[in-house]
Amino acid sequence: MFQEMINLLIIIAFFLCSAEIYAFDISGLQPVAPDGVFSTFSTESLPKNKVSVEVAFEQSREPDFFRVMLKGAYGISDNVEFMLTAPYVYNFLDSTDGLEDIAVGFKHRFYDEGKYGPSLAYIVSASLPSGRQELSTDGRAGIGLVLSKRLGPFRGSFNIFYEVPGDGSLQDELLFASGLELATTHESHLLGEFLARRGHYSKEYNQLEARLGYRLKTSDFIHTTIGIGTDLNNRSPEYRLLFSVCFTNAREKKKIRKVYEEE
Repeated sequence: MFQEMINLLIIIAFFLCSAEIYAFDISGLQPVAPDGVFSTFSTESLPKNKVSVEVAFEQSREPDFFRVMLKGAYGISDNVEFMLTAPYVYNFLDSTDGLEDIAVGFKHRFYDEGKYGPSLAYIVSASLPSGRQELSTDGRAGIGLVLSKRLGPFRGSFNIFYEVPGDGSLQDELLFASGLELATTHESHLLGEFLARRGHYSKEYNQLEARLGYRLKTSDFIHTTIGIGTDLNNRSPEYRLLFSVCFTNAREKKKIRKVYEEE
């Protein structure tokens, strides 16, 4: 009897350790292309009354799962944007399917970029509980600061986010994200991103992930993005494949230089 109890405790301890190693990375609110780099927001936002909808796919290895996200954004004004992210996870650790917490938020650009200084924005967000314990933090609320700066063909953004989970047994999350875009042509960009996350399941920074990708403006109203990421800390995930297509009715404004000749 005593030996059976010992064996049961060992099995429970092993399960808890495994859950810690493969703790689910909650996606939360995500930017809508092209106003961001994968998970890094820029201060850019949609013009007033314009809408963007993006469908994103993600395949992760170690831990293994497939995620599809429906993302949307709406321009309340030229510098205030409403955003929504609804993620669905398939086959997490070969056993779990379901909807993650649905995230909503507002981004307000309160300072425009100057000759030397960056543009600044803040984001307030909240998540609605999905009811799936394995994929949920029972909702959460957060706030973030976004900085962006353009230098020639480069545009860089830096984010810092603080998230409080609805489940009091979990840790508050702190996320630092930086993204870089390089315009190779008017229609295409090379993308780079680095994330440092202290997640809800650990007091340490358990995600240090680098991502590379490419974004193509396939028409005035469609942006297609592909990418790959890997964790630099404990190789969890070993790799992450990313693909998304964004549809928008916000046409990019082109600057036209007029030349006048004196007779």
